Amino acid sequence: MATLASLPAADIEQLFSGRDFAKPRINLDGQTILITGGTGSFGKRFLKTVLAEYKPRKLIIFSRDELKQYEMAQEFSPAEHPCLRYFIGDVRDETRLDMAMRDVDIVVHAAALKHVPIAEYNPFECIKTNVIGAENVVRAAIKRDVKRVVALSTDKAASPINLYGASKLASDKIFTAAQHMGGRNGPIFSVVRYGNVIGSRGSVVPFFRKLIEDGATELPITDARMTRFWITLDQGVNFVLSSLEMAKGGEVFVPKIPSMSITELARAMAPDLPHKSIGIRPGEKLHEVMVPADDARQTVELEDRYAILPAMDAELRVRYRADGARDVPEEFAYASDSNPEIMDARALQGLVEERLKALRA
Repeated sequence: MATLASLPAADIEQLFSGRDFAKPRINLDGQTILITGGTGSFGKRFLKTVLAEYKPRKLIIFSRDELKQYEMAQEFSPAEHPCLRYFIGDVRDETRLDMAMRDVDIVVHAAALKHVPIAEYNPFECIKTNVIGAENVVRAAIKRDVKRVVALSTDKAASPINLYGASKLASDKIFTAAQHMGGRNGPIFSVVRYGNVIGSRGSVVPFFRKLIEDGATELPITDARMTRFWITLDQGVNFVLSSLEMAKGGEVFVPKIPSMSITELARAMAPDLPHKSIGIRPGEKLHEVMVPADDARQTVELEDRYAILPAMDAELRVRYRADGARDVPEEFAYASDSNPEIMDARALQGLVEERLKALRA
């Protein structure tokens, strides 16, 4: 029987691509875009998408790792793509950000320290990048008259229990409040918050795949009950592009995506391998939440996403209602264990079989 692990990585991504979030999508033709943390998994897919589908004036990759920039430039050369610019810089450095954002129209803020245990062990470094870095991005964007800024967040920012999540919640609050800091003609700031990315660095899918390929006799499971939200890189890029287009200012956008237990995912990848419980790591949750119940009063529902609106802007809710959004119930919460789009191994196996049939056709 074919398993999830037997599919190429790109095909695994396709199985989770229920919604493409491609409409509406901002037009980047003729625009200058800067992406912080641009050499990460998201940045690479974002760059590939923009180069394939748009004709930007400039696309600036801003990151602090010269080796990753060098390797990325071998694949995406400025000689072949004259719009590309590679800037060495750190979001902790406001002066460098200010210089990099000259004549920039759109900023995608993807830079962050994301590893939960590392953040717990290095708290000052986490705060410098995730919180002070967010403040620096906001200051530079306002000073340089950037038109639109979207910041990437995480499900761990909702009701956080670890420093990484708490730092990203602080970042979310900074970008939401920035809408008023910039004044009437300032940038439009927004945030996108989503779950675990299939196939990204650190994702459990390539981790399980490597164990299986190396002949593992069991798969490590933190807790048999644990559930997570799942999104693909392409969905993440499309969600950012569509959120940039529809943002009115100060929203936290949350996509409607499937969730699945880690146990069911492991079963879909290797049905015959037993599981070994290793326990939840410090700072981990059993289930993830993207819209906490306490935010329900500020949340509206759209066809393919939720939008958490800033509490200080009552007019924004009126504008969203005029566009067809509806309020969620007061007791509403969007969590991975109560998600109506939760998948099990059997459902995922069916998608695997369908994908294999399509590949053979």
